[in-house]
Amino acid sequence: MKAIVLADGDAPDRDRLDAVWPGWSDEVGLVVAADGGARHAAALGLHLDLWVGDGDSIGAAALADLAASGIEIRRLEAAKDESDTEIAITATLERGATELLILGAFGGARLDHALANVGLLAMPELADRRVALLDGSTRVTLIRAPGPDGEAVHRPLPGRIGDLVSLLPHGPGVEGVVTHGLAYPLRDEPLPVGPARGLSNVRTEPDAGVAVRRGLLLVIETPATLVP
Repeated sequence: MKAIVLADGDAPDRDRLDAVWPGWSDEVGLVVAADGGARHAAALGLHLDLWVGDGDSIGAAALADLAASGIEIRRLEAAKDESDTEIAITATLERGATELLILGAFGGARLDHALANVGLLAMPELADRRVALLDGSTRVTLIRAPGPDGEAVHRPLPGRIGDLVSLLPHGPGVEGVVTHGLAYPLRDEPLPVGPARGLSNVRTEPDAGVAVRRGLLLVIETPATLVP
């Protein structure tokens, strides 16, 4: 089951999402808003099934309107260990989500929130699910290696020729990175934390891919139309 979480960052544009990531909203079975992320739903043409949060970024009147419209409300204490977005993700998993898109994860007034949202990709509970952070200019996913049997993890990276594909370590570093279909190949090489070696690669084949022997690797895709 495919679910969408609406976080409280900058609102993505529906037309832009449709043009850059066609099919992103197909077969969605659940939409959960994390606090102020509820404000994105109408512009994106999405119907909310559940709202979670402490209410600090939506306001009492807007929250009352959501409740009056029949949307399930899960009000949280302000003092908690998890972010509202993390709790919204957990809620989708409780309801059986196997694929997850997180919109509104970037931008806004708080850089720490954007970084924390990227970090949520490494939640252990998401290890066997397809998860992406998405807006009109960026798609971020995470590769975890090794696989269940200790083998390298192979990930296809299909898409448009000319799009940027940045490969950045998440955590202490990544080992054994092999790519194909990218302009600057990696041949069983490490990507240590710190240097930006994996930044701004370019897809040269529509069926590009990457393999990772060990570590957590962020895959950040940017449409060629946004490249200067």
